Amino acid sequence: MAITELYCWRVIRLKTSLVIGLALLTLQSFPLTGTPTYAQSRRRPARSNPQPRTNYAEFSHVTHVTKQKLACDSCHKFPTANWKEVRKGDAAFPDVAEFPDHASCLNCHRQQFFARERPAPRICSNCHVAVTPRDTARFLFPSLGDVADGSKRQRDFTSEFNLHFPHETHLEVVSRNAPRVGPRFTTVSWTSLQQQKQPPANCGVCHQTYQPQGKSDEEYVTKPPKDLGDAFWLKKGTFKTSPNSHTGCFTCHNADSGIAPVSSDCQACHKLADLAVKINSDFDPQMPANMKISDPVVVSTWQERMSAGTFRHEGGAHPDMACADCHAPARMNTVDVQTLRVPVRSCGGADGCHVTKTLDDGGILNYEIDQKNKNANFVCTKCHITFGRQSVPASHLSAIPK
Repeated sequence: MAITELYCWRVIRLKTSLVIGLALLTLQSFPLTGTPTYAQSRRRPARSNPQPRTNYAEFSHVTHVTKQKLACDSCHKFPTANWKEVRKGDAAFPDVAEFPDHASCLNCHRQQFFARERPAPRICSNCHVAVTPRDTARFLFPSLGDVADGSKRQRDFTSEFNLHFPHETHLEVVSRNAPRVGPRFTTVSWTSLQQQKQPPANCGVCHQTYQPQGKSDEEYVTKPPKDLGDAFWLKKGTFKTSPNSHTGCFTCHNADSGIAPVSSDCQACHKLADLAVKINSDFDPQMPANMKISDPVVVSTWQERMSAGTFRHEGGAHPDMACADCHAPARMNTVDVQTLRVPVRSCGGADGCHVTKTLDDGGILNYEIDQKNKNANFVCTKCHITFGRQSVPASHLSAIPK
């Protein structure tokens, strides 16, 4: 081909490209009605109701049990293979003592297990402390609250379950089986016999005073400021413990005894909590930090105080009282938190301790209600931390004898 012809051919191609380019620009600027532009055709349609992304780092029993209708043994196996390792010798008993195996999760969560997330897939953090080729350690399983294993970290989490424990069923049984500790001598009169209450003395089998002061001169959990005065500071022996493992339960409820519910019947005791029910507790979340208190038992128990946030079991005359003087175990429904609330009438006592007939008799409840009537901004601090700022409830007014 001659040079002239080649030159002409290139000019024609260039002009053609320019014409096509101008035509495309014109269509994008002035598109035909109903014809999307190139940019519009690449644009994804907007979602009317975008669904929130699932956080696979937070396992939800509600999702698996309520929505997916999975039974407990779909994931948990009883007993787990390590039950003889977590407790040694005679202390060992068949138990669910480890998280489910990977096979329980892979059928539904294969995509999450092999997600390209660094340093590890988020779903792994539900059971594993740090997922690396060199460190595959798991957290201590939550049911092993009685196991002191320094090599196992405990995961900080809030349980989704309430524990169904029928106190009324166990009152007589535990009292009958509980051994007496040392001799008991009591001097009584006919009058005292008539007035003396005889509740089953079995509460101490499961509930003990946590970190009591005893004979120590140090009464506070942490050192208070020098200018504390009459201000509140948490003292030792304020709280009672609750069982945090299956140890006591499986003593009776096991396959050999045949006492229902047996150990493998998880749902008989573990009930999913109603998330719509909010516990209104007399607790200030800033206080543990201000007092430099990090003990998980103290913090978790304190934030569940629904009656008097400052009440101390070891204080004053409280240790000399029977548990049933304030608590009503036979009427307790541990799944319904409202039944666990201690009535303010119990603060009166037989002799009128904190609730008296008149203000002159010295009742602190009488005094603080009187101050509240005089000044609506008065804060009741004898028993309460946050409730004291609220108006006086009807239960307090009705507790004063007429």
